[in-house]
Amino acid sequence: MRAVDLIRKKRDSGELSREEINFLVSGYTRGEIPDYQMAAWLMAVWIRGLNRAELAALTEVMLYSGEVLDHSEIPGKKVDKHSTGGIGDKTSLILAPIVAAGGLTVPMISGRGLGHTGGTLDKLEAIPGFNVNLSLEEFRRVLRECGMGLIGQTAEIAPADKKIYALRDATSTVENIGLICASIMSKKLAEGIDALVLDVKTGSGAFMKKEEDSVRLAEVMVETGKRMGKKVVALITDMDQPLGRMAGHSNEVVECIDVLNGGGPADLRELSLELSAWMFYLGEKTKSVAEGRLLAESMIANGQAKEKFRQGIRLQGGDPRVIDEPQRLSQARHRADVPSLAAGFITRTDCEQFGIALAMLGGGREKKEDKIDHAVGLEFHKRIGDRVEKGESLATIHYNSGAKLAEASSLISASYHVGESAPREKRPLIRRILGA
Repeated sequence: MRAVDLIRKKRDSGELSREEINFLVSGYTRGEIPDYQMAAWLMAVWIRGLNRAELAALTEVMLYSGEVLDHSEIPGKKVDKHSTGGIGDKTSLILAPIVAAGGLTVPMISGRGLGHTGGTLDKLEAIPGFNVNLSLEEFRRVLRECGMGLIGQTAEIAPADKKIYALRDATSTVENIGLICASIMSKKLAEGIDALVLDVKTGSGAFMKKEEDSVRLAEVMVETGKRMGKKVVALITDMDQPLGRMAGHSNEVVECIDVLNGGGPADLRELSLELSAWMFYLGEKTKSVAEGRLLAESMIANGQAKEKFRQGIRLQGGDPRVIDEPQRLSQARHRADVPSLAAGFITRTDCEQFGIALAMLGGGREKKEDKIDHAVGLEFHKRIGDRVEKGESLATIHYNSGAKLAEASSLISASYHVGESAPREKRPLIRRILGA
């Protein structure tokens, strides 16, 4: 068996057997197949797609490329959430403390930034000292003590996905239903969870721009999880504009703390509560989603969720003082407003471009080895339907290097579309729920 033959086979729309997929994935994980051949195969998959048999094989091979965790020594249900990502999507840092405070265990193995979106691990590393690289033994200790742990893939957890994930980000092979599903589900099923809540984004800032594609991805992931004996639900949620008011790692941590303090932007708070409610329900902590929402709200109101976040930060080596003193997070030296070029109403945004602008300024990765400047960020002042005057600030850029400031500013400006009247229809934050 040769990698070049399997690349050609997929390029020509052939179906790969489980053995052939195992040969490619295992060979690449061991370093026997080079980046350029795996990148060529990924591009062939991106163009030609994977059928259900190939997807099942890829997910299984990636899942069993490492250890599948067993948390049976920890009492109660283990539940996680996964989002397909978007601009300002930071709900993990809010709902993990809420759900852990409410009595479930949240073993969350997350990723770094992918494509135009920020990663949970990168946001957590904006907290001074926070260690996302715990060993599995340390991870289990944190889970036992705190009820939540947020780490990256260890060498033992789905190592095939970890390596392929970074390559996809750098070769523009992210937006493919089969590759997204295999990546997410191999990692999540390795966590040793009982249930999983999926937040599948749709819109201009999502990997899946069309709602029907988002629904297809959600259906495939729900089916994959259920086939492996897990309770799974998927929420199709809006990403036609940023979630919350902030993008950029330190900025987003501050916004999460605001929500845990009972404030924060309405859309971010609403989605975090809804996802938490579903986690409580699937984890059998409550008898209904409505009851789960009440429990989530109470965890914020009585301060238990905030204290759980503080405890989690401390146990993972971070500085817990950021909860009360967010100025301890890295802050950009400079600010620049992006003015509106016209008066009118915001009719839509090219949301993905905000992520590209952020990466351009150092707040994301353009190559897989790039370092992130956690202080870089965007602050959004206008949302779809808002009135704006000519010269009024649409967004504020928080930056350290001005090398690409003009280019990023132009990109952000062009991503806001201004019309004479506001859109008639307001799209809901949560579009559909599947697998309930």
